[in-house]
Amino acid sequence: MKILFVSSEVFPFAKTGGLADVAGALPLALKELGHDVRVVMPKYKAVEKYSNSIDDLNKHIFVPVGAETKEGKLFEGKLFESVPIYFLDQPEYYQRDYLYGEHYQEYPDNASRYIYFCRGVLEASKELGFKPDIIHCNDWQTGLIPVYLKTLYKDDRFFQRTHTVFTIHNLAYQGNFWPLDIPLANLPWDVFHINGVEFYGKFSFLKGGLIYSDVLTTVSKTYKEEICTPEHGFGMEGVLRSREKDLFGILNGVDYTKWNPEINPWIKKNYGLENLAGKEECRNDLINELGLKVNASTPIICFVSRLCYQKGFELLRQGMQYIMNQGFAFVGVGTGQMDYQNYFRDLPKRFPGKCATFVGYQEPMAHKTLAGSDMLLLPSQYEPCGLTQLYALKYGAVPIVRSVGGLKDTIQNFSLNSQKGTGFKFRGFASPHMHRSIKKAGDIFKDQPLWKRLIVNGMKKDYGWKRSAKEYLKLYQGVLDRKNLKSNDTPLDENQSLMADCPH
Repeated sequence: MKILFVSSEVFPFAKTGGLADVAGALPLALKELGHDVRVVMPKYKAVEKYSNSIDDLNKHIFVPVGAETKEGKLFEGKLFESVPIYFLDQPEYYQRDYLYGEHYQEYPDNASRYIYFCRGVLEASKELGFKPDIIHCNDWQTGLIPVYLKTLYKDDRFFQRTHTVFTIHNLAYQGNFWPLDIPLANLPWDVFHINGVEFYGKFSFLKGGLIYSDVLTTVSKTYKEEICTPEHGFGMEGVLRSREKDLFGILNGVDYTKWNPEINPWIKKNYGLENLAGKEECRNDLINELGLKVNASTPIICFVSRLCYQKGFELLRQGMQYIMNQGFAFVGVGTGQMDYQNYFRDLPKRFPGKCATFVGYQEPMAHKTLAGSDMLLLPSQYEPCGLTQLYALKYGAVPIVRSVGGLKDTIQNFSLNSQKGTGFKFRGFASPHMHRSIKKAGDIFKDQPLWKRLIVNGMKKDYGWKRSAKEYLKLYQGVLDRKNLKSNDTPLDENQSLMADCPH
């Protein structure tokens, strides 16, 4: 198959969250299974640091944005020296310090920026002569690609055999803009209706992807079920229910060439199942680097995440005194809302020697923290998949998580009787539920042989991308031949209207 993987961010070139990790790893896994995979993303300012490994293809594209035609250039690099990655260069839109906005405000021209990107991807594909069987779109920034293919490009013979898969990484981010941005996209007004891109009076890029794509996926099976409910649907639950037979949950994977304590260059001592002593050295290194005043009997619990409500930061804030009273030390790494950052910065002053925080995000610090911590706390309000808990398993930092989305799917409660399980889960989004799981973890930590059994259980888990890539390939093939395509063992009704009964 010829697969064009489209993402607004790709690790290591540009990253704000887990989408970049997925986009930087899944294409390689698909390539290793024998398929022709190409990746495309904007050429942000952040990409300049890789300029020595990126070639100017001397190819130009011309993309209409409203009444203007914007010229762009194409560059090519490599992911893992084997997967071609193309960069759409348009300095007016992408030569900025941040990807989507700054000072916690989105750029006011984001509609234009990603209109250009979506249509630019199609024009770039033609300029490169790459006719994809599948265009795999990711999140709202790519949501207009399926819309264009079903409208402006519907008679274009170049894309006659092209089908689309659209992955929802986080339904909360929707790309909703003013209706007057419809002319900027040069789309006909007849797409702006209840069964099209209209969403409560706004022009929704995400809804465009949900309605016009051939198949939808999201990043865990539980999140697939959750987003069809009012609690987690963010107003899109009706659209998703109408497409339930075309909606699949495929769990994200981990790139173990990067997230692996056996080979990681940033930690004090490499370790693995055969050499757990190295983790103790990493723990001591973290203690010394951060100036913690703790001993071997003090469990270190960490929080490595964006500092936002979704990640359960309010529960963390409410529970911090409890964590300290239970005799834990705390290490926090993250960036996000300004009030949360200020709270993070203040913690070491409130609990000297027991708390250390790092405001910002650096890959080395994330690895060092997981390697040196005994537990990871992730009390998310909702969690599409979550990657940090998967990293933590491999690093021997036992996850304490709220049982939602991908956290529910990937962490199994530890049982004292069977000694099976990989962590601790709680259901209610309230402090007492979280406190009970923290206390249970702290009690088991006192029994070090039992604790090591728990660590080993987690480190044995394999959440590599090969498994997920095979599921995607099966899905792609189903899209192409429209045979034997199933969601939760329910056959696809090919006569079902893809846009029927879609509410706002």
